[in-house]
Amino acid sequence: MESQGKKHLSRSLFCVFVLCTQLQPSLTGDCPGDGRTWVPFRDRCYHFVHGDEDKIKSYTFERAKTLCQGFELLTIQSAEENDFVIKYSPKVWKGSVNVWLGMYYDTNSDDMKWYSEDPVKFTNWEDSYSPSDLAPIDRCVALHSDTGKWENVSCMDDVENGVVCETAQDAEEAKQKPSALLSALVILSVVAIMGVSVVIWFLHQKHNLGSTIFTAFEYHPPFRVLDTDRSCLVEAEETDSVP
Repeated sequence: MESQGKKHLSRSLFCVFVLCTQLQPSLTGDCPGDGRTWVPFRDRCYHFVHGDEDKIKSYTFERAKTLCQGFELLTIQSAEENDFVIKYSPKVWKGSVNVWLGMYYDTNSDDMKWYSEDPVKFTNWEDSYSPSDLAPIDRCVALHSDTGKWENVSCMDDVENGVVCETAQDAEEAKQKPSALLSALVILSVVAIMGVSVVIWFLHQKHNLGSTIFTAFEYHPPFRVLDTDRSCLVEAEETDSVP
């Protein structure tokens, strides 16, 4: 029983070691701490400008850039990022919103580019995209939150009702943030090991105590004279009785 208990305890310790090895705290970047609400997604942070409640939102392109306070307007680099913006928008705004994108028309390359200078890896133009009749220097882009499609709009004349600011997570100041799940699992594992150890110790002590009691109360038969000794005594008595 003692050997089985030791095996069980060793197996439990090994499981805790494997658990702690696989569930190490991960490095997580930080979003800006400027008092505004930033939503992390992958390695980026997003601030959805809410605006005044129950008031019509109307932002020019220049006003939208000002609201970001030095950060970039929204850039979309993948279908997953585009879907993220669509799904999170209803948590901030009511109804459909047209969101300014930080994109402009580069006359040198005759193509759209991001103000952040990131390469354009993904686009989601409306189904029948055709060259805009807007002047190149007046060509900006808005995202429709209900469909996720992009549309060419005027940078100077159009106003939109959605602004999303974006920035990269601060990887340089990434800190180790302990996982609550990891802490809970480690605590439960330690408690379980302590419980198993107590049970093993109790059973071991009970087994030893039982053996001691059994030895103390072991049956010892009463003293008796052997038959050969009894015969010798009888013969001696007869010899003494002869005249």
